[in-house]
Amino acid sequence: MTEALFREDSSLRDCEAMVLRADAQGVVLDRTVFYPLGGGQAGDRGELRLADGTALQIADTRKGVEPDEVLHVLAPGQEDQLQHFAPGTMVKAQIDWERRSRHMRFHTATHLLCALVPQQVDGCSITADYARLDFHMSEPLDKETLTQGLARLVAEAHPVSHSWISDAELDANPGLVRSMSVQPPRGSGRVRVLKIEGVDLQPCGGTHVANTVEIGAVVVTKIEKKSAMTRRVVLGFA
Repeated sequence: MTEALFREDSSLRDCEAMVLRADAQGVVLDRTVFYPLGGGQAGDRGELRLADGTALQIADTRKGVEPDEVLHVLAPGQEDQLQHFAPGTMVKAQIDWERRSRHMRFHTATHLLCALVPQQVDGCSITADYARLDFHMSEPLDKETLTQGLARLVAEAHPVSHSWISDAELDANPGLVRSMSVQPPRGSGRVRVLKIEGVDLQPCGGTHVANTVEIGAVVVTKIEKKSAMTRRVVLGFA
């Protein structure tokens, strides 16, 4: 089991951790700031560094085979370095912060988009270069109107926070779930809920900025009709 520090504090850039397992598949730590691919958000990149400066480059982060296990995937050509990262070794886990910051800004922006387009979401992708949401709807959307709406919500500087509710509380409030394609993880007894004050409230395990003003200038770059009942909205940074 890996303690997922990013779930409580998305602003953490590094942490001290102990290697639990290391092989060609990747490295598992007892705790990490690396976010694993999931919920539409890309996994983090970065490095694991020993006290003597020896570093292992991490190209991706995925969920492991065990519950709550996070797998740090090696970059190509790093296999020879594994001998230095035996179980029990202490490392400094450090993410590529510039890339993560873009993920956080885009992910929070998609929640603002959900507030502007009150329809169910049937697909999403959050990367460092763009974000997209697929809305289950047939009505047309206007690119300029949505861009202006996003700019307004960003400028209003709404605080962003999270809390935890029980599975039973989520079951009692099915309207909280906006996504048709990615359901909140159940089974652990609690579900993480993201709140953008006065704007949006829904289950989400991703990483986010602390205030909408931190998103910066974001624009709708494209709106596509993917099917009779799907409208895709793509976001980019201005």
